Amino acid sequence: MEKDKKSSHGDKKEKKDKNKKDKDKKEKKDKDKDKKEKKDKDKKDKEKKEKKEKKEKKDKEKDKDKEKDKDKGIELNQQSKNDDDGKVRSIKLSDYEMGDTLGTGSFGRVKIAKNKKTGEFVAMKIMKKIEILKSKQADHIANEIKILSMVHHPFVITFGGFTQDEKNLYLDLELINGGELFTYLRGVGRFPLDQARFYICQIICIFDYLHGKDIIYRDLKPENILIHKSGYLKLTDFGFAKIVEGRTYTLCGTPEYLAPEIILNKGHGKPVDWWTCGILLYEMIAGIDPFSDDDPMMVYQKILKGKIKFPSGFDSNAKSIIKHLLDADLTKRYGNLKNGVKDITGHRFFKNVEWDKLLKKEIEPPYIPKVKSDDDVSNFSQYPDSDTPAPQIKKEEDPFLDWFQ
Repeated sequence: MEKDKKSSHGDKKEKKDKNKKDKDKKEKKDKDKDKKEKKDKDKKDKEKKEKKEKKEKKDKEKDKDKEKDKDKGIELNQQSKNDDDGKVRSIKLSDYEMGDTLGTGSFGRVKIAKNKKTGEFVAMKIMKKIEILKSKQADHIANEIKILSMVHHPFVITFGGFTQDEKNLYLDLELINGGELFTYLRGVGRFPLDQARFYICQIICIFDYLHGKDIIYRDLKPENILIHKSGYLKLTDFGFAKIVEGRTYTLCGTPEYLAPEIILNKGHGKPVDWWTCGILLYEMIAGIDPFSDDDPMMVYQKILKGKIKFPSGFDSNAKSIIKHLLDADLTKRYGNLKNGVKDITGHRFFKNVEWDKLLKKEIEPPYIPKVKSDDDVSNFSQYPDSDTPAPQIKKEEDPFLDWFQ
């Protein structure tokens, strides 16, 4: 009996020990599991961290590459350091003394004017309110003023400010004494290859800069390009310029320079400016635009057909870049592809161009216009002053009064 009791007690003890061992074993197993899970988590976190660091390193390398590319003229739109918020500066008409007419347009004329306070000579663009309202172009004019106030680039006209009276709108613009590229080109017939390249490179810089601000210009032609007394270009007349992120559908521009998508009313965007670069380059080298015709409807037909005839002896590299710019297929047109402007600047036609020096105006221009003084306007045609004064608009009927207040 005593023996059975002892045996039973021993079994209980043995069972207890076994349970304890099982418990310890389970706890150890759980601990090992936790340890493994922690180790796996740490490994994943480490991999995630390494991946992040690798990405950051790659991004830094990309930024470094961009900096290097600046010297090759790839980052051409980085001229916006001094850009303000686009606020329109107000000027006083009484501060200016008006002079001779430099040019005329649909809504009025441009006159040389002297700022009586600073002694500086400017080009004062004077537009009749009644003519703007008749042609329903008020929005275009508002866009022009807004965009001019946003843009600060070495090859774009400087905007000094805006004012108005009961009859006209007034825009203070930088006076460029060298005349129009149009007049100069017609005078010489055509440009040597290097001169044409020098000029088109500046237009490429401008468009890359404008597109970086979602601005499309839409009206490139020799008449809208002025020659500064330094020999460098200045783009003017932003009447058709527009801030567009996607597409717009307005039919505007000069017939010979219109891209196919504008004619077909498919909707257009930034690629239309690269098309006009192709037209301008051709015209500067050949002396005539590629789709020239006396009948505008025939011009449109030629553009849509897309057959470009090059004169004999036309430079093969120039021919190649022009074909890439004048591609009706937007998925193939240079400037609109994955690499953007790099496809253009990297083309063999621009192989030896020092873009950074160009932007700093450190390249010697092929032509320097004759300018005797700051108020010399002899490079412009002479125009008679208008005999018909603009009619006054009643205050209650004037939609311009609250502009840029």
